Amino acid sequence: MSARAQIGVTGLAVMGRNLARNFARHGYTVAVHNRSYAKTASLIADHGSDGDFIPSESMADFVASLAQPRKVVIMVKAGAPTDAVIAELVPLLDEGDIVIDAGNAHFPDTIRREAALKEVGLHFVGTGVSGGEEGALNGPSIMPGGSAESYQWLGPILEDISAKVDGVPCCTYVGPNGAGHFVKMVHNGIEYADMQLIAEAYDLLKQGLGATAPEIGEIFAEWNKGDLESFLIEITADVLQHTDAETGKPFVDIILDRAEQKGTGRWTVQNALDLGVPITGIAEATFARALSGSVPQRTAAAGVLVGDAGAWEVTDREAFIEDVRLALYASKVVAYSQGFDQIAAASEEFGWNIDRGAMARIWRGGCIIRARFLNRITEAYERDENLALLLADPYFTEKVGEGVSAWRRIVSLAALNGVPTPAFASSLSYYDGVRAERLPANLIQAQRDFFGAHTYQRVDKPGVFHTEWSLDRSETQES
Repeated sequence: MSARAQIGVTGLAVMGRNLARNFARHGYTVAVHNRSYAKTASLIADHGSDGDFIPSESMADFVASLAQPRKVVIMVKAGAPTDAVIAELVPLLDEGDIVIDAGNAHFPDTIRREAALKEVGLHFVGTGVSGGEEGALNGPSIMPGGSAESYQWLGPILEDISAKVDGVPCCTYVGPNGAGHFVKMVHNGIEYADMQLIAEAYDLLKQGLGATAPEIGEIFAEWNKGDLESFLIEITADVLQHTDAETGKPFVDIILDRAEQKGTGRWTVQNALDLGVPITGIAEATFARALSGSVPQRTAAAGVLVGDAGAWEVTDREAFIEDVRLALYASKVVAYSQGFDQIAAASEEFGWNIDRGAMARIWRGGCIIRARFLNRITEAYERDENLALLLADPYFTEKVGEGVSAWRRIVSLAALNGVPTPAFASSLSYYDGVRAERLPANLIQAQRDFFGAHTYQRVDKPGVFHTEWSLDRSETQES
């Protein structure tokens, strides 16, 4: 078999299949392989006209069909299946070949795999790919990590098949080892927050106005013409205006209210705890999904827990809609700000040197969280690449500031009327916390020193101190 394929894809479920087609449509000769040859044959039968494919039944033939340095994209389930494919693939490769994991791997696994393959002279590129099956086919946002050397070979191909915004590819080198998969993980965490905030806005409009799903869909469609323009707002408008063919009811009204998750949101929250980064909006969104699925608890609470909520009567419909819009925008900015803080903290922790402005730039197209205001985030980091807090950028300070009073009204009304808004409320609380001149953590430090001699610092002089609480309460300065 002639080694002429420029890139290969093993794992031809929906994402792998569409990614292979994307490569082929851009003029690359693509080697394709799947554990079950039926999927390989199906791809060739259904989409062979997309370009030049080289199908293989065996992994050995698949590798033999690739030109050196071989570039192999793995598109299988994260975890053990990925390790199994790597174990089968690696003995067939030569020094300098490149293995690309384009699944949703947990970044510590990517760090482990990159180190193991480096020992045998191979490049391992953990690559985040966002955009779902449509993005994989028509242009995703791509976040490759690994060695800078591997990106010299691989980057031009990935940039070619990625989404483009103003002619700029939504793909760039992220950083060493696990950096690419880490950034994709945070992207998904922000996605969790964004979706929860949109769901809360929908619920507020439903509860406050008594509006139907199609009516709320029209509101979202209007919002999508302004600052909130984004893929998620666009599809929300579409979903809300869709009618169920079987019942004739609004489609969203016949769906069970239990949201599922595949783990990236949970990973994001766990890592933020490890780094000590407050990503309250993302955390609340993740817990909201968990609460939605807490059936025994919700069943036990139904009709038992006292709400003592008022009857919600909105007197000015348009003013209320605008308040929800402003609160949604402000809360979304908080979620992105927290996500970029987490990226900065991990970049420092692991020595990745991630360019946050570049991440905002490649998220402008192809990915699930693509939105108009990512242009503004890109500009913010262009003004100051070391920006300590996205909310403190002059543009966002002004835009969020314009909506703070509306934000407070919405969160207050929701609480008074018994409508849960965990992401809205936690985002506002974070905003107030991060802007506060003084927080009550001083009392917490005093408590910690009292029961555990954990020490404290003073506002009036430098040093670390401890009070002898159980003795004469004298203060000593620690060395």
